[in-house]
Amino acid sequence: MSDKLQVLILCTANSARSQMGEGLLRHLAADQVDVFSAGRAPSSVNPFAIHAMRERGIDISGQRSDHLERYLGCEFDYVITVCDSAAESCPLFPGRARRIHWSFADPAAATGDEATVLKAFIAVRDGLEKKLRDWLRSHERQR
Repeated sequence: MSDKLQVLILCTANSARSQMGEGLLRHLAADQVDVFSAGRAPSSVNPFAIHAMRERGIDISGQRSDHLERYLGCEFDYVITVCDSAAESCPLFPGRARRIHWSFADPAAATGDEATVLKAFIAVRDGLEKKLRDWLRSHERQR
C-alpha cells in the first residue's frame, strides 16, 4: 500500500472536468498523491480538455475515461466530485474516504466557435487548479 493519498475525482462523463482535475493533481502533487478519475457514464477524453491542459504544459492525451464501477471496491482517502450530478449520485466508498464537492459548469456544454468553447475549458481548468492548490495547502497544514 502506498503512503501517498489515494484520490478519486468524479464527474458524470469523465471527459473534461474530472480528467483535467486528474491531470492537474498529478502534476501538482505526484509525490504526495495517487489520483484517478471516473464517471457514471464515461465517454472519452474531450479534445478541448486535452488542448486546454496542453496550454498549461500538462499532457492528458494518454488518460482514459473510466467507469465509476471500476473503483467501487477501492479505498480512497478523498473522493472529489466536480459536477453536481456526480455529487448527487456518488456511491459510498469503503473505509475512510472523505467527500469533497466542487461545482463546476460543464465546459462541453459551451456553444460558439472553437475559441469560445476553448475559453470555457480554460476557465474550468483554472478554477480546478485554484481549488486543488488551496486543498493541497490546507492538507499540508493538517499534517
